[in-house]
Amino acid sequence: MFVNLDIYGFVCSECIARMLNLNQPVNATGTANEEVYKILIYDKFCQNILSPLIHVKDLRKHGVTLYFLIDKDRKPVHGVPAVYFVQPNQTNIQRVIADASRSLYDSFHLNFSSSIPRPLLEELASGTLNSDSINRISKVHDQYLEFVTLEDSLFSLVQKSSYVQLNDPSAGDREIEEIVERIVTGLFCVLATLAVVPIIRCPRGGPAEMVASALDQRLRDHLLSKNNLFTEGGSFVSSFQRPILCIFDRNFELSVGIQHDFRYRALVHDVLGLRLNRLSVQGEKGGMRSYELDGSDPFWVVNGSLEFPEVAVEIESQLNKYKKDVDEVNKRTGGTDGAEFDGTDLMGNTKHLMNAVNSLPELTERKQVIDKHTNIATVLLGEIKERSLDSYAKKENDMLVRGNIDRNELLGVLRGKGTKMDKLRFAVMYLISSENINQSEVESVEAALREFEVDTSAFQYVKKLKSLNASVATANLASRNNIVDWAEKIYAVTAGVKNLLSSDRQLALTRTVELLMDGKPNPEIDSYLVFDPRAPKSSSGTSHMRGPFKEAIVFMIGGGNYVEYGSLQEFAQRQQPVKHVIYGATEILTGVEFVEQLTLLGHKMGFGSNAAASTR
Repeated sequence: MFVNLDIYGFVCSECIARMLNLNQPVNATGTANEEVYKILIYDKFCQNILSPLIHVKDLRKHGVTLYFLIDKDRKPVHGVPAVYFVQPNQTNIQRVIADASRSLYDSFHLNFSSSIPRPLLEELASGTLNSDSINRISKVHDQYLEFVTLEDSLFSLVQKSSYVQLNDPSAGDREIEEIVERIVTGLFCVLATLAVVPIIRCPRGGPAEMVASALDQRLRDHLLSKNNLFTEGGSFVSSFQRPILCIFDRNFELSVGIQHDFRYRALVHDVLGLRLNRLSVQGEKGGMRSYELDGSDPFWVVNGSLEFPEVAVEIESQLNKYKKDVDEVNKRTGGTDGAEFDGTDLMGNTKHLMNAVNSLPELTERKQVIDKHTNIATVLLGEIKERSLDSYAKKENDMLVRGNIDRNELLGVLRGKGTKMDKLRFAVMYLISSENINQSEVESVEAALREFEVDTSAFQYVKKLKSLNASVATANLASRNNIVDWAEKIYAVTAGVKNLLSSDRQLALTRTVELLMDGKPNPEIDSYLVFDPRAPKSSSGTSHMRGPFKEAIVFMIGGGNYVEYGSLQEFAQRQQPVKHVIYGATEILTGVEFVEQLTLLGHKMGFGSNAAASTR
């Protein structure tokens, strides 16, 4: 059996449709054969899961007439079932018990985003039994949807501040284990939704190995059950028929989470704050305009990976083509040249009119898409000019390639245009990309940042990592018993700086994934661990890692971004035949959000700035 990861987004949407139809099979249109009116109840987390997959207008198609957050006060609605979609936690269980005891709805169809632990299931049973409402609980389902699908090949576990939590030097073993457990639960849900058991690869040490090892054990335990969620069959399936799951830690390539990028998708996310595929920008006539940017927008899908100037050209090109098509319709119907209606060719004129009428919806939709991206591009252009974002992106890339920057040029950028956060990100990129740190130069950078009242905690934090790098390399061989050994966790931050970009400017992550998918021996990945949940633990694993793999899931612990997502998709599309790569992360972060986490870590380590003003 060959598992097609390309249908990932469709599978997630189908799961939601089935859940909304009381977990009954849906037909080809994605709806139930028999329409049942119902109420939808969800928590905030599951609202985020639903948001990118189904629009409000589509809920009615599935018979949903009302929808509420679970923590809101609600009045009884009789004669209809209620579909609950919530995380399996004690707060939600108590709320369900309270709702059932008050007889808010005729029947309760409970859907949990991940597997409900047995103690909570018992609490639900005893609570509804004691309130004499257990008969209202129709079904209880584990949906294994503890993740947000943003695009067909992009997902997020929406686990906030995981980078801070995993790199906090004061974090205890139990705290780290809880974070790892949450990540494993999210990844297990992704794999369960896809019904695949992958070959798992990861670098040695740190959060990546912790998550990979725990996920391997979770999958092994689950595969022992008679009714497991995976449909690959009980016998061992050769590795090329299964996807590879590549797990990384944000420290593997710190720079990508910080740098300015000039590609459309990444720029929209970083500058305009795209969240759950939605954003709000200033409209042409004043007021805020809200837009959705997802798979239903053909312009976004096709042009998201282009650099901003190319996108501007494409918008103009599509606008000109639209105008030409409108003129063509007008000519055919006599709308532009004042031609009189020719009664002798009634059939011909009628045909032209019908064609024009039929083309109107398509033309209207095209115009809406063009107007949307014209408005977004206009707002972006204003930000680019005001902050010199094109200059930041270019100079940061140059620094990464060359490993240095002229001192006057460096200070010129820091004293030039841009927000406080732009300057701080550039300064941190200087630290990461510099092969040799010049102390007087660093002091000049710090002075420039203080001049603009920038909180330098993140800069100090990364500088500390750089200075510790050499000593950590030696100390890394010491005691490895403590899983929160901070030195071990941060060792990778600067160890591979020289290889951050290869000669063709390919990201280190993309290059490594390419090597892992090839599955051939290579010094860059030979030290990577292999976990195969379907193979005996005693096996070395080498016989199960033969490539090439046609499909991969790439997961970034500590925060991902649209830069890496775009790079991986470009790599996959370049292959012959085309490969499929799904990218996911604990959360999808803008450069500002990630540097804010570095700032918080700086504060935890005692670094700080006298600047009271915001870094933004």
